[in-house]
Amino acid sequence: MTTIENIQPLSAETLFDLLKKEFADYINAKLDSNLTIEYGHVYDVINILFPEVLEGNAFTVTVSDNEITLLNNAEESEYNTELLEQHLINFLNEKAG
Repeated sequence: MTTIENIQPLSAETLFDLLKKEFADYINAKLDSNLTIEYGHVYDVINILFPEVLEGNAFTVTVSDNEITLLNNAEESEYNTELLEQHLINFLNEKAG
C-alpha cells in the first residue's frame, strides 16, 4: 500500500475524471504501448483495471481530504505490476502534490 499526500486537495470525483481523461495517454507514452484501461468509481474509491494484461481489479485508489491511498490488488499475478504501479504513483503525485 502506498500513501500520497493530497495537497491540492483532489476529490475522488476530480481524480476519477483526471484518470479517465489523462492517465491512459500518460502511461502509454511512458511505456510506448497502447494499453486499455478501465475505471470504476464509487464514493471515495476508484478501481483501475488493465483487462488486456490482468484479470480483475489491478489497483484500488481511496481518496480522502488528506491523502490518496493506492493498493496493488495484483501483486500475486503472473504479470509484473510494479512498473504500472510506479507510473500510477508518479501520475498521482503530479496531480495531487
